[in-house]
Amino acid sequence: MNTTDSAVQIIHKPTGLTVRIADQRSQQKNKAQAMTVLRSRLLERRIAEENAKYAAQRKAQVGTGERNERIRTYNFPQNRVTDHRIEVTLYNLPAFIEGDMDDIIDPLMNQDLDDRLAAMNAK
Repeated sequence: MNTTDSAVQIIHKPTGLTVRIADQRSQQKNKAQAMTVLRSRLLERRIAEENAKYAAQRKAQVGTGERNERIRTYNFPQNRVTDHRIEVTLYNLPAFIEGDMDDIIDPLMNQDLDDRLAAMNAK
């Protein structure tokens, strides 16, 4: 009986993925099927990497909700609002509640700009 070697093995060099197919009798059909399998595996890998990246970003943004992670404290008996991120305390809570937030927003924007510059310099 005459047999033919129609098995195909494709190696994707950048990632090291290997696909072996020997389902069909035709080498061309096996090669086409192997390329399809390789494409789907590369796509799955890319999607998993992106999902992991976004999950890490979400996890970094979301805290545990513990008391030491507080952002701002509103103390009505003392007429005080404190932003703990930038350590600014204002003693005009009713005006802050009404929308006069410039005394806190300006330092927050400066702090954000400083943080972004520091992150860019760290890279």
